Amino acid sequence: MKILSSAQIYEADQATIKNLPISSTDLMEKAASKCFEWIIKQFPDPSRLIHVCCGMGNNGGDGLVISRLLLEKGFNVQTCLICFSEKRSDDFKVNLIRLTEMKANIKKVHQGDDFPVINKNELIIDAIFGIGLKRTPKGFTKDFIQHMNASSATIISIDIPSGLFAESEVQDKEAVVKSNFVLSFQAPKLAFMLSDHESYIKYWKILDIELDPAYLEKVESMYHFVDRMFIMNFIKKRERFSHKGTYGHSLLIGGSFGKVGAMVLASKAALKAGSGLVSTYIPKCGYTAMQASNPEVMVEVDDEKYLQFFNIKTKPNAIGIGPGLGMHSKTKKGFVDFILDCKVPLVIDADGLNIISEYEDLLNIIPKDAILTPHPKEFQRLVGSWANDYEKLAKQIDLSSKLQCVVVLKGAYTSIAYKGQLYFNSSGNPGLATAGSGDVLTGIITGLLAQGYTSIEAAILGVYMHGRSADLGIASTESMESLTAMDCIRYLGRVFKEFNSTKG
Repeated sequence: MKILSSAQIYEADQATIKNLPISSTDLMEKAASKCFEWIIKQFPDPSRLIHVCCGMGNNGGDGLVISRLLLEKGFNVQTCLICFSEKRSDDFKVNLIRLTEMKANIKKVHQGDDFPVINKNELIIDAIFGIGLKRTPKGFTKDFIQHMNASSATIISIDIPSGLFAESEVQDKEAVVKSNFVLSFQAPKLAFMLSDHESYIKYWKILDIELDPAYLEKVESMYHFVDRMFIMNFIKKRERFSHKGTYGHSLLIGGSFGKVGAMVLASKAALKAGSGLVSTYIPKCGYTAMQASNPEVMVEVDDEKYLQFFNIKTKPNAIGIGPGLGMHSKTKKGFVDFILDCKVPLVIDADGLNIISEYEDLLNIIPKDAILTPHPKEFQRLVGSWANDYEKLAKQIDLSSKLQCVVVLKGAYTSIAYKGQLYFNSSGNPGLATAGSGDVLTGIITGLLAQGYTSIEAAILGVYMHGRSADLGIASTESMESLTAMDCIRYLGRVFKEFNSTKG
């Protein structure tokens, strides 16, 4: 699914009005009707007071339609017009007349007026500002937003929380609605993907309002939201006469005294991701633990407690390096020599990234199409700090382009940068904030890379599978608090079953 800018959504609206054809007023009716249907399904009690707070533009027009539809169904509605401007959009005017003709309860709020009392058990529909907002709300409009936030009532924002910009950073954190639900139209907004905005968006849902499909098909975007249907475009199917050699040989390199468990997890994940063969290269102290816990995995060993020689005999199709590696001086030297000589598709994680961050020139010799999988702190060590999430994404895209590699920045909506494109993952939950979760992801991606997926395919698919396995774990027997990295491995088989059922 493409993530579209506010300008592209406007162009899609205009293309729909022209090509469907449909009037702008009827298109507003369709969009608001979708919101209305969701609202009454989730909040069916007609006696609950609903405050529909409308601005003066088309977002306010959406709110007016929602007010009318709620009234027609017998809901208890107060419509509040936030009169911050004398200008009104044409569709706002049409729908205000329609609502007025119903003798609706409409309150106009101007500078200096008292605000309506809002109790915490009531519902607020926020339709003050939409995605076209260009300036930070000020004066009594900002005060009204703060009044809404302070009410503790449930807030449903239409298209985007009022005061939040779709594609740029917040200038005044006190001038943004803190929504419980956001009902947005047709495509996700970039603002929804960013941790900076967590306090403004607890939950969001995309409503398909059937904008012009020809426009949506041809419009280009550098931002994408990865769902299962996107994955199905490149998922591989096993053939009847294939064998273990068909599905590649994964090599996981890492481990140190006290951190061999990271390699146990990574190698097991590579197996469960479908790699035909899996080998590990670990210190001698981990040999027994690895053989006992993963009998399917082959083992090579280095020094007793840490890696230093990197004298690897295995001839793999893909290598994952870094889990539990440690930062011993001899390990660092051996790692640098290994990277300089590596010609195999490569995934670099954890201490592998930390070692790279200590050598100014090492980034420049990372093999093309390698996959880097930092969490935010590791990423900061590589590129320096950032002022906001938009700058962080720019640094991620820049690093990927500079190195000609894939950069996977882990977190909620994990972002994957490659060749100027950014892919946000749709799966996963906070249960993944647990020890060993990143090691599992490294193993999954390495296992997929060994099977012949391209670097970007392996990264996108691996991140999605990792998150989806966590979702299935939560849906089955675990909680977010109890989910472990091993649980994520355990549910990978069910993720593949979902892919196979989708294929038919």
